[in-house]
Amino acid sequence: MSIKQLDNTYVSNTYKRFPICIKEGKGSILKDDKGKEYIDLGSGIAVNTFGMCDEKWIEDVTNQLNKLTHTSNLYYTEPCVELAKILCEKTDMKKVFFSNSGAEANECAIKAARKYASPNNIEEIENILKNNKCAGIMIEIVQGEGGVNCLEEEYLKKLESIAHKYDLVLIIDEVQTGNGRTGKLFSYMHSGIMPDIVTTAKGLGGGLPIGATILGDKVKDIYTYGDHGSTFGGNPICCAGAINVIKRLDADFLKEVLKKSKIIYDTLKNTKGITSISGLGLMIGIETKKDADEIINRCIENGVLVLKAKNKIRLLPPLNIEKENLIKTLEILKKICEE
Repeated sequence: MSIKQLDNTYVSNTYKRFPICIKEGKGSILKDDKGKEYIDLGSGIAVNTFGMCDEKWIEDVTNQLNKLTHTSNLYYTEPCVELAKILCEKTDMKKVFFSNSGAEANECAIKAARKYASPNNIEEIENILKNNKCAGIMIEIVQGEGGVNCLEEEYLKKLESIAHKYDLVLIIDEVQTGNGRTGKLFSYMHSGIMPDIVTTAKGLGGGLPIGATILGDKVKDIYTYGDHGSTFGGNPICCAGAINVIKRLDADFLKEVLKKSKIIYDTLKNTKGITSISGLGLMIGIETKKDADEIINRCIENGVLVLKAKNKIRLLPPLNIEKENLIKTLEILKKICEE
């Protein structure tokens, strides 16, 4: 039986897969089981920060594999502590809870916001219901799955002001926008606002599963022993991969992300067949006159892998994609849209 047949037989049918079996890859180039090569503009849905099989990342992860694989959170481990320290220093936040995914990071954030609202204090609950009707505000600054829509800076600053006025917890979901994806370490840094909680995952691990809920001063001590937990949270191998990622996202690297973003906008603007372009950094949504699925299939035929968000083409290339490969894919995409 083929991989596709085995998948259809044994794997729960929850994913609408493209008819490609990826076998191997290097950087921004992937190869299927038939030997065909593709330039990857999806990076595992914003996960493979430095593309496939990045050598520096592999070296750090392999070194950790040879030292310690998993201990649980009953013990201290150096990679977990080092990663938490780096994240707090780079965000000016205070503490981090590690989990395995963006969903879990957001769960932790929501739980923290609800815990901040003092559920055992009935008078405070009544006050919240009368005046606030919520414990926090949770937003994505660039709504990825929703169509790569950006929230305006003025709107964000007003939300921050409202959160302060009513003592609400301001939560920024940086699961997809974080870790350099928008040209800043986190997307909220473009607007100058300061959240109380930041959640992230995807590109943080560079290809390994890790989620992080970064807690600011307001909620830094909201959790005590036994309030929350994760068996694999802070796993040494995942943390080693994340440390490699975060340390490499310096100012010069992030400037290159913004330069590549400009290349995308400059190449595709005024293209016949493209009605709008949205997004920040290397998180781009492209609205087209043609059906997005048709364009995706034509891109696959031409050796380019792109994604979809609502009715838009979504681009999430590796942050270190070579400029020549990026330009090559954009010319292919432009041609398909103009046909």
